[in-house]
Amino acid sequence: MNKYLAEMFGTFWLVLGGCGSAVLAAGFPDVGIGLLGVSLAFGLTVLTMAYAIGHISGCHLNPAVTIGLWSGGRFDGKDVAPYIISQVIGGLIAGAILYIIASGQAGFDAGASGFASNGYGEHSPGGYSMTAALVCEVVMTMMFLIIIMGATDEKAPAGFAPIAIGLGLTLIHLISIPVTNTSVNPARSTGVAVFVGDWAISQLWLFWIAPIVGAILGAVIYRAIRGK
Repeated sequence: MNKYLAEMFGTFWLVLGGCGSAVLAAGFPDVGIGLLGVSLAFGLTVLTMAYAIGHISGCHLNPAVTIGLWSGGRFDGKDVAPYIISQVIGGLIAGAILYIIASGQAGFDAGASGFASNGYGEHSPGGYSMTAALVCEVVMTMMFLIIIMGATDEKAPAGFAPIAIGLGLTLIHLISIPVTNTSVNPARSTGVAVFVGDWAISQLWLFWIAPIVGAILGAVIYRAIRGK
């Protein structure tokens, strides 16, 4: 159970740190951290957890990453479902704690604020279409898997993978926050969407399907590049 608990707590930290920065700090009067700050927050959660629990569970923190690594021959199939369940539970706990914290401010409304949920169309930060969101999430997750598999390859420099992966996720957020609020992670999307309900739940399908498709593509492409 230790690796499942590690995935749960790791995903908890990713959602609390990343989404928490967006909900609590992004638009804070005068000193809001903005898009750059939120992007860094997501990258830092992965970087810190990779060093903290990477030796226990591999630090996937993401159902798409787990499926991608399995499809790339880097992960045992029997652990796929338990990892995904652990990640989603961690995301939901983080969403609940973030909701409790955010509700401490007078007038807070998760639905009105969006609560860092992912969306397309009128719920995209930049008003991007469903097609744009789908393509963006597939491509961003594809590149994320290529970065992960390359950085953790047996021939890669040892000890630097968390830095490459964390900075890779930061870059992905810098590109795609205006399009979808950046998912590339179904557990992250689910963890906050359930507290918004309504449109966030109805659009959640895209933020499961697109990252998983992208992750599988990334694994296949890396194996082709690597010559396997």
